[in-house]
Amino acid sequence: FKIYLPRVDEAIESLKPGATRAEPTQGLETILLVEDEDVLRALICKILEMHGYTVLEARNGGESLLICEQHKGPIHLMVTDVVMPKMNGPSLAERLAQLRPDMKVIYMSGYTDNIIIHRGVQDLSTAFLQKPFTPDALARKVREVLDQRLS
Repeated sequence: FKIYLPRVDEAIESLKPGATRAEPTQGLETILLVEDEDVLRALICKILEMHGYTVLEARNGGESLLICEQHKGPIHLMVTDVVMPKMNGPSLAERLAQLRPDMKVIYMSGYTDNIIIHRGVQDLSTAFLQKPFTPDALARKVREVLDQRLS
């Protein structure tokens, strides 16, 4: 049994002094995921769980309100679609802020900025993910928002 490895003539590049490694995207926090599309919700849930998070899933605003009322532990972050039937993401976040004032929010949508702003999301800078996004972009945004101090 033999293994042949390709010959490498160049030295392997190490991290240059002053360069930083990628920020860790793992966590132990609890995340409420609100997404009306079943396949997308399952995929996002799997990505978040692979990064160590506990995920509570809801199909809509009504389910997420029930989860927030019944869940005994903290919910650190809500990741919600902006455009959903019955209750949109910003309206849901406003309602849940009364139950869970420390819970942070990330909005996600496949719609254009104009429609999103029309639906009530005013600040698209730090708490927004444009669909489609990569698993890495999701993990980085979640970690970034969780690490921000509440203002």
